[in-house]
Amino acid sequence: MNRLLEDILVLDFSQFLSGPSAGLRLADMGARVIKIEKEGTGDICRQLYVSDVKLEDGESTIFHAINRNKESYCVDVKDEASLAKIKKLITKADVMLHNFRPGVMKRLGLDYETVKELNPSIVYGEISGYGEEGEWKALPGQDLLVQAVSGLTYLSGSLHHQPMPMGVAVADILAGTHLVQGALAAILSRLNTGEGSLVQVSMFESLLDFQFEVLTCFLNDGNEMPVRNAVNGAHAYIAAPYGIYKTADGFIAIAMAPIPVLAKLLNEAALSNYNDPNDWFNKRDEIKELLSKIFLIKLRSIGCVLWSLSIFGVPMFMTTINCLQAKDIKY
Repeated sequence: MNRLLEDILVLDFSQFLSGPSAGLRLADMGARVIKIEKEGTGDICRQLYVSDVKLEDGESTIFHAINRNKESYCVDVKDEASLAKIKKLITKADVMLHNFRPGVMKRLGLDYETVKELNPSIVYGEISGYGEEGEWKALPGQDLLVQAVSGLTYLSGSLHHQPMPMGVAVADILAGTHLVQGALAAILSRLNTGEGSLVQVSMFESLLDFQFEVLTCFLNDGNEMPVRNAVNGAHAYIAAPYGIYKTADGFIAIAMAPIPVLAKLLNEAALSNYNDPNDWFNKRDEIKELLSKIFLIKLRSIGCVLWSLSIFGVPMFMTTINCLQAKDIKY
């Protein structure tokens, strides 16, 4: 099953994370992926250190993680003879990927219209920061910046916190995932039509899609901005007790748990005053403040165990959390 694309040849011109993550997923499914790198320097990501861990050759671990199962071909595409070799490869390829800013591949003579003349059946996939049109099209598609302008950073954290970015390169990885989704659909379409396709993805649109739940609520709720919880913020549209709470010796995450169930489980009369489900949202900060005090006194973490409990006939989901150190992770 993991060799489903073994007859597919992919030319991956992309750098850093977003485009290479798309090539990675195709390689993991069995495609032969040839990474086209700049002669002399290679992918800039070779020197992108996201920690103080370096390999013996001085290259970054993240470069090798995001480019595993690929072959590498270093070439100067500005050299006519080298460009001719690349074009010969293109005639044999099934998929071509890049994540350069709009206009770069056209200047190199490798834009979709040119490539399509060489290989009409090719699936040409590209990732940009903000799309091919509009005043933002030339702006750098950097993950943190895209998180910020998409509004994603507003949703994490609590009401009185400043905007908080996610702790992973979510824009890069989601854009890569969406590019693979489009490429696979285009490959399937080619089986029926024999024709290739242009698949375009932007990091900005990927993060908007990621927030479809929030945007749907916003657009159907009189354009009212979501209000983050003042206490233990986790999701602006979900009622108490949803969040992470400190216990006597760790933390506990609680998702869908009716307040009356918690009141009986914890033997807390004060929680019994919140029997109306509407209060679980309207008075969520009040409830969360009370729960924070209760959990700190009454609960102790017991390790990384996920509970799916059915208490009083109502499902409840909780997990205790311990912070792992690097030394605790076994490879």
